Amino acid sequence: LFSVIIPTKNRASLLKEAIGSVLRQSHEDFELIVIDDHSVDETINVIDSFHDERIKYALNKSEERSAARNTGIDIAVGEYICF
Repeated sequence: LFSVIIPTKNRASLLKEAIGSVLRQSHEDFELIVIDDHSVDETINVIDSFHDERIKYALNKSEERSAARNTGIDIAVGEYICF
C-alpha cells in the first residue's frame, strides 16, 4: 500500500484532473489523501463527485502547503508516501 497526498486550496478546477489521474493508475493498492487548506471554492464538491473508498479527505487549518503535507503524512497508512 502506498499513500498519495494532494494538498489543495481553492484549486477545484485542477483537483478533478489530479484525482482522476491518480485513480487511473494501473496499480490499485493505494490511498489518496486530499488535504484541503480551507478552500472557499467548489473543492469539497469535486471530492464528493468521486465515489471511491480509497479517497480520504481532511480539512486542515489554513497553514500553507508544508503543514498540509504534514497532516497528510499523519493520516497516511501506506508504506510509501507520494506527493
